[in-house]
Amino acid sequence: MEKKNKTLGEFIIENQSEFQYSTGELSKLINAIRLAAKVVNHEVNKAGLIDILGEAGDTNVQGEDQQKLDVLANEKFIQALRKREIVCGIASEEEDDFITINSQDENHQNKYVVLIDPLDGSSNIDVNVSVGTIFSIYRRVTPVGTPVKLEDFLQPGKNQVAAGYVVYGTSTMLVYSTGHGVNGFTLNPAIGTFYLSHPNMQFPETGKIYSVNEGNYVHFLQGVKDYIKYCQEEDGDRPYTSRYIGSLVSDFHRNMIKGGIYMYPKSSVTQNGKLRLLYECNPMAFIAEQANGMAIGGKNRILDIVPTELHQRVPFFCGSKKMVEKLQEFLDKYH
Repeated sequence: MEKKNKTLGEFIIENQSEFQYSTGELSKLINAIRLAAKVVNHEVNKAGLIDILGEAGDTNVQGEDQQKLDVLANEKFIQALRKREIVCGIASEEEDDFITINSQDENHQNKYVVLIDPLDGSSNIDVNVSVGTIFSIYRRVTPVGTPVKLEDFLQPGKNQVAAGYVVYGTSTMLVYSTGHGVNGFTLNPAIGTFYLSHPNMQFPETGKIYSVNEGNYVHFLQGVKDYIKYCQEEDGDRPYTSRYIGSLVSDFHRNMIKGGIYMYPKSSVTQNGKLRLLYECNPMAFIAEQANGMAIGGKNRILDIVPTELHQRVPFFCGSKKMVEKLQEFLDKYH
């Protein structure tokens, strides 16, 4: 059992042998994300005091209105990752295309690309509800020293070398995995340091929470409708409790701690679902599987999907293993 008074920096150093590639590179990557997260956390916490609430006046590549904090978070994470001289490319949910990082060193050996959702659930900021950041790290597949290409980003989720998220809530937590379990670190705002607070995080095998936007119920596929009815029936440990925040990071984090299932299915309105495979589903599925959970897009495992475009959307179901397996039974009846 890990001691809980360990800092994030100490934890990375002590466990760097688990990272199968260059250990110093992982440390630099996580430190860059940690630094940007602290800056974004500072801005989120003073959101009601300065002019960073509301819409920025632009739309992102998905046609969604960008919030001012979306833009700020995007800038801070890109800036922090650029400065570390460790990544060769960045893809962000807020950018139309990927960003090539041109190192000042002509002989650079930068091997990693980072995909990021800088501020998940940002529409909740105006009403003081938890939001988050989601990140995903891959080794490039094109030759080191050459400009990064689209194929470096369009990798199946099972190729991730690390993934994680930051939740900006009543406390700020950074949760990540390098493929050897999941650990959570809570920020001590007085000294600006993340401490190990949730070692070896695990989804309970089953739970009593289901998280879905039931306002879209009439548009869901029949298998999803039937599963929701199953969750609401009185039988044994049911009915389950419906809890939906509208921020993937927040809903996922609660369900991992308490046990539950998160659902964002495709529907007659959103034929491919709404969540993005590369920026949201893959990193969360990676964490779920490392925490004894499960993540599917219907019949298929999320981490097996081969992406075809940067901003691809897919249906997404993840959470406690037995709950996802039960959902799968209902989906298989119709599809």
